[in-house]
Amino acid sequence: MEADAVEPLRSRALGGVAHGFLGRPGGVSEGVCRGLNVGLGSGDDREAIRENRRRAVAAVAPGSALVTLHQIHSAEAIYVAAPHADDARPGADAMVADRPGLVLGILTADCAPVLLADREAGIVAAAHAGWKGALGGVVEATVAEMERRGADRARIAAAVGPCIARRSYEVDDNFLRRFAEADPEHERFFALGREGHHQFDLESFVLSRLAASGLTRIEALGEDTYSQPDRFFSYRRATHRGEADYGRQISLIAL
Repeated sequence: MEADAVEPLRSRALGGVAHGFLGRPGGVSEGVCRGLNVGLGSGDDREAIRENRRRAVAAVAPGSALVTLHQIHSAEAIYVAAPHADDARPGADAMVADRPGLVLGILTADCAPVLLADREAGIVAAAHAGWKGALGGVVEATVAEMERRGADRARIAAAVGPCIARRSYEVDDNFLRRFAEADPEHERFFALGREGHHQFDLESFVLSRLAASGLTRIEALGEDTYSQPDRFFSYRRATHRGEADYGRQISLIAL
């Protein structure tokens, strides 16, 4: 893995905006976090994590200052004007910026990373949309914060990066019930699985929230984190394998 190059995946919808959805290739971490692990919450070597973060930024927005969050599976979207110390990252799950020189980074390991941009207004955003944040409104909060800073949702383009796919995401009846109680229409994002279980389509759910927010330029990369162990980290896969730790990949966007 160390000999591989960092491989940012790009979105056509975000053409012209510096961005990339990164996976495992190109990093220096070893063991179960082998590859480009950027997760400060992992037990990985701190020097390796710092080097991986440096490589990630260099591959997408060279010379930019990385801004990350203490992600808490919330619907909290904040404006950022400067990077934070690692031990002082604000608790939130989305951030908006309008200043060159910053690169926004969202960490995931099955949840959906969402990158957004209004090129005309010079505003970018990055959101962490797990099932809880997506159901709670993190997409809507991100778009609203972008508009507060001068963006127009009619111009905002968005891309949903690698996340766990429906075929890999088995949930139980109680999980489905949470969504159905919020809106019966949400049941369309679930397919029948084995008895008492369902397959949840997180990617499609996040896409629906973007569309419901009035966005028309939306793209999904359609990459399943769970089923591609050489390309992506996956919390669920690590759990199923009984591994003691797991890495996190990063998705980046900058002006």
